[in-house]
Amino acid sequence: MHKTTDRRQALQTLAAGLAMTATAGVSLAQHPKEIKVGLLVPLSGLYARPGAVMRMGAEMAIDHINSAGGIKAMGGAKLKLVVLDCGDTTEKAKNAAQRMVSQETDMVAASGSYLSSFTLAATEVTERAKLPMLTLSYSDLITSRGFKYVFQTSATAAAQAEMALPVVMKLAESSGMRPKTVAILTDNTGSSVASVKPMRERLLKDMGLTLVMDETFTPPLADATPLVQKVRTARPDLLFALPTAVSDAKLLLEKLNEFGLGQGKLPTIGFGIVMAEPDMLKTMDASQLEGLMLAVGSWGAKGHEKLMAELKTRYNEPWMTQNAISTYGDMWVIKEALEHAGKADREAVTVALRKIDGGPSKYYPGGRIKFDDNGRRVDAGLTIIQWQKGVPVTVYPPELAMAAPIWVKK
Repeated sequence: MHKTTDRRQALQTLAAGLAMTATAGVSLAQHPKEIKVGLLVPLSGLYARPGAVMRMGAEMAIDHINSAGGIKAMGGAKLKLVVLDCGDTTEKAKNAAQRMVSQETDMVAASGSYLSSFTLAATEVTERAKLPMLTLSYSDLITSRGFKYVFQTSATAAAQAEMALPVVMKLAESSGMRPKTVAILTDNTGSSVASVKPMRERLLKDMGLTLVMDETFTPPLADATPLVQKVRTARPDLLFALPTAVSDAKLLLEKLNEFGLGQGKLPTIGFGIVMAEPDMLKTMDASQLEGLMLAVGSWGAKGHEKLMAELKTRYNEPWMTQNAISTYGDMWVIKEALEHAGKADREAVTVALRKIDGGPSKYYPGGRIKFDDNGRRVDAGLTIIQWQKGVPVTVYPPELAMAAPIWVKK
């Protein structure tokens, strides 16, 4: 009798132990000590510099999140950044994305890929793998494909054009100049194409502007002379320039100055951050850039002073571009989603991203972090920056401005 009772108790104890082990296993799977997040950016080739800066922003964010206690909903689990080089072509970006999803099966979310063309290619892969992907890329196509796992934290290119043109025109008019004719000089990458599309179709006409020159080129440029000669012949009141490679931006601006079409003669407005990269000062004098204005998705601005100082000290960066601040913010958005999800699971993180309303909106212009059904950030705003005294500073919107905008008269 005693032996039967002892045997029953032993079996009950063993069963309880196995149940506890199984529960612990589930808990460990859902609450690991380390959670992988990805960063897919160009670290080699033509766009390596922007990718390196995105990595800086991501590293800073991961360090700040982990030092603040990690993912509290998962027992303080720490984030681990996994960085992959997407190279400088769409094919390389697609291959890198395939490596990421096949090798890092426990990755819960990622950010990338800088150039819209790369992001379009990479997200074809991450979508199939059901890996939530955040991006600062601008192209409207990124979130026009019915994808469920792509989230665009910047305003789309078309939306930026819609917001920027009225601001630029108002600034010009306040200085006593009313542009009547414009020229467009753009490369054929995804975000550039998306930016100029609404201008060509409607915006310029709505603003009372006549398009007198419209040229598209394929990066990288070997010689900007033919393009700038066409600008000089067209004699526009305003030039919209949309390169995406630093080398192309330098060639265009240097040639414009050489032909007497610098900022003092031809006001130039850019879309995208490339003409505000620190590398611009390596071969160009700051005076050649003075007054150049750029519409961008985000930038180091009022309220980011501590982050800007840390970036300067830690990485010797002179200022905080969109690549740093937006990627920094993306990591905090992923962190917020993990807190809501309560487990390291891609689907749960995706659901949390779609439900999130609030979060670290201070890292992006235009209000709260909330995504619509297409994955676009609701009420995403615009930042306008301008080269002033050798530094590109935020001049719009007023609540983020670190200097007043200046219109350089002809």
